[in-house]
Amino acid sequence: MPTVIVGSALDIVEYCGVPRFLFTDFPLGNPCGPPWRQDLQRMIARQALDLLRDAGAARTTRRSDVSWPSDDEWRPRYGRVKPEDVERLRALGEERRRQQVQARKPG
Repeated sequence: MPTVIVGSALDIVEYCGVPRFLFTDFPLGNPCGPPWRQDLQRMIARQALDLLRDAGAARTTRRSDVSWPSDDEWRPRYGRVKPEDVERLRALGEERRRQQVQARKPG
């Protein structure tokens, strides 16, 4: 079945070697644009379908020319952890790792 992946993690997806990849330079979890922005989402979906039609070889990557809306500067705050949240997030991560180890144990 022909496929196109739309995503924001360029290096990871290219490393995996998907058949066709439309890269959008958006925050992770929002590869088709912000919620409720159907205009942008339609443009990206159209670009993905064009890539499906036009890709001439396996592992084709195309960069979308759609930009994240300029009224929302996501980059400065992306991945930022406030100092007051460090310990809480560390504890959550440690608990998650404990649960993962437990889940892997036989029986």
